[in-house]
Amino acid sequence: MIKFNGLRAAQKLTSAWRAATVGVSALALASCVGSTLGSFPDNQIQAPTQTTVSGETLGTGSVRVGLLLPMSGAGSANSIAQVFRNSAELALNNFPNADVQLLVKDTGGTSEGGRAAAQAAINEGAELILGPVFAPAVAGAAATARASGVPVVAFSTDTSVAARGVYLLSFLPQSDVQRVIAHASSKGKRSYAALLPDDSYGAVVEAAFRQEVGRTGGRIVSIQRYSLSGNNTADLTAKTQALVSSLPQVDALFVPAGGGVPPLVMQTLMQQRAQLGNVTMLGSGQWDTQQTKSSPVLAGAWYPGPADTGYQAFAGRYSQAYGTQPPRNATLAYDGVTLAAGLVRSAGPQRFATSVLTNRDGFIGIDGLFRFLSSGENERGLAIYQLTGSGAQVVSPAPRDFRSGT
Repeated sequence: MIKFNGLRAAQKLTSAWRAATVGVSALALASCVGSTLGSFPDNQIQAPTQTTVSGETLGTGSVRVGLLLPMSGAGSANSIAQVFRNSAELALNNFPNADVQLLVKDTGGTSEGGRAAAQAAINEGAELILGPVFAPAVAGAAATARASGVPVVAFSTDTSVAARGVYLLSFLPQSDVQRVIAHASSKGKRSYAALLPDDSYGAVVEAAFRQEVGRTGGRIVSIQRYSLSGNNTADLTAKTQALVSSLPQVDALFVPAGGGVPPLVMQTLMQQRAQLGNVTMLGSGQWDTQQTKSSPVLAGAWYPGPADTGYQAFAGRYSQAYGTQPPRNATLAYDGVTLAAGLVRSAGPQRFATSVLTNRDGFIGIDGLFRFLSSGENERGLAIYQLTGSGAQVVSPAPRDFRSGT
């Protein structure tokens, strides 16, 4: 589901539309609330000459959109591609009379594949590119799309490939950090320690962590960086032990990595008889797994994540259609397609203009509120969950509006 907030084109959109209800939710265009969509000559949509399409297509609409997926990629790439393709198909099925045709192209997960897939889609009349999934393919597709003036809405979490005209729809580490630290600060947390992976993800998270702690007037007592090699957790254990002496000065411990890391950290601290009475553990969206939610030692910890009700409804429809439970990020392809279809319906010839895609009021999708920034990154409205030892409960709901923050 995508709800469009505050769209005004060169001529103000004065009417609102509401599509048929899908499951427990509806696809709707909200009435205009004052956003301005300027005129960008480099983003004007020209009606393309429709050429013959090669490969798989989804939908029969007049507006063509490329869907770039790693269908021949190595490892798990093929299964990811299939899930995203199914989610895109489900979005079209749930969007009544969508005037969109998806041109499904294979990137192989590589830069060269992304470049070739984007060129093929654009040659066949694509006005927008959805995908690719992996950063190298996004970089390749972006180079081709930029030269043709076609915007890209990609699914990678690597912000190095974001740029004007190349927008990331994925869940970004910076959003997680901003939300969880802001919540911690609102609850009186002022002194922080962090245990971060010594890799590119850890570097991005650390930069955001330092910025947000400073912005909220907090202080960082200690940061430990650990390396993992396969199942060898010796360095993680050693760096966790190194935090023990600092914990009496700390009231929040940030451990963004998911999987088995958070339980191991807490178990190690307990074995070391660390002073944890005033310390709340903080996580990231990587904690949104059953393994983390069911860990008794993590009860009381906080982590950010999208509102779960939309995903549950989506997962039910996906399971009914394809016979399997979708992974958590399958909603990205669904929301990307619904975004494209909604803009085709609501924004006329300016449908994929920069000013439309980056309107300040944003959109509401399966995973809640989001908007694209001019940098190509995004902002999302996230909730804060508290672990109970057998699940998670919302302690701070996701905002419903970027202007008011509520």
